[in-house]
Amino acid sequence: MKKFLLFLAALVALAVLLANLGPMILLGVSVWLLYIVFKQFMKSDSTAGKIGWVILGLIILSIAVSNIYAVIGLAAAYAIYLIVKNWTGRDKEPAVTQSNDPFTNFEKQWSELNNS
Repeated sequence: MKKFLLFLAALVALAVLLANLGPMILLGVSVWLLYIVFKQFMKSDSTAGKIGWVILGLIILSIAVSNIYAVIGLAAAYAIYLIVKNWTGRDKEPAVTQSNDPFTNFEKQWSELNNS
């Protein structure tokens, strides 16, 4: 039953992810363009050039803010990651192996001495 519920949750998260794929792409492109505009703004020496880059940056920023729903798609992608992680059971830590370093296993050896 647990795997069935995980499967249903994964299907819902996949549908949400696919529905928000367009805004996710536009948000990524607009953030990249904002980075480029900022770099060009810093390179510009003239006041008119800086004003032009600020206006262009504000236009691109408005596009980025309008695609804020892409965060829901990112949350759905993270939910799919967690579901797959629970499905395969890979969240268990590997067993700690004994090494030759005396400081690595000091706590374990100390507890063995106290229990003896």
